[in-house]
Amino acid sequence: MVESTFNENRHLFSLPSLRKHAFGGAFFLMVLLFIGFLFYTTLSWMWDDQRLPLSKIVLQGDLTYVSASDVQQAFGQLDHIGTFMSQDINALQDSLQSLPWVSVVSIRKQWPDTVKVFLTEHQATAIWNGNMLLNENGLVFYGDIGVLQGDRVKLYGPEGTSQQVIAKWRHATPLFQSLGLTVTSLVLNERRAWQIILDNGIRLELGKDSLDERVERFISLYTKLGDKADKVSYIDLRYDTGAAVGWFPEQELEENTDD
Repeated sequence: MVESTFNENRHLFSLPSLRKHAFGGAFFLMVLLFIGFLFYTTLSWMWDDQRLPLSKIVLQGDLTYVSASDVQQAFGQLDHIGTFMSQDINALQDSLQSLPWVSVVSIRKQWPDTVKVFLTEHQATAIWNGNMLLNENGLVFYGDIGVLQGDRVKLYGPEGTSQQVIAKWRHATPLFQSLGLTVTSLVLNERRAWQIILDNGIRLELGKDSLDERVERFISLYTKLGDKADKVSYIDLRYDTGAAVGWFPEQELEENTDD
């Protein structure tokens, strides 16, 4: 009898505690639902195209060939420009990376409606195969040659040889500068033979091998030509020793010259 009374009393005393816990749980659930609702409505507001559109572009960088109009047109090619929250920075960067003169792109968003763009342009070191350009690292890019400021050396070579050709030009340039001459064109043909054209009009046929030795042979020969140098059309150095000198048509003379 005592045991039965004890169990009944314990059951009676536990009902208020259960109601208290149930009320606390319901209140906590309501708080969570309210927070979730606020979070959802805030995100919906922030991702609404009409609420936080990206409407300003700040363009930075030491730019010569890329304009703000180019940037706007590149962004205009995107299917959709999102909001401050929804727009993918990578998509914006990819659109600008496709611009011919752009080398490096850095973009960040600034609250609430601004895109800050920092661009680095390719530095055009040479004209490549007549219709392309090479940057200082020998990488090919497709900038408009017509707007290029200043003269550039003209380099030619088979596909995939741009870095080899520009390295050869850099190596050869100081050698000719010692004579007061400049390389205006350097060619690596399909047979992998080298040809150089100098600013005084002389064409050098260097062949495939022993290039440094053949250039040194030209330097020695050139100093001996003296005033006759301006009458030379080409010099063929593809010999173990000596060279074949071709003169301009009015002289119609070709002679072999040994060291």
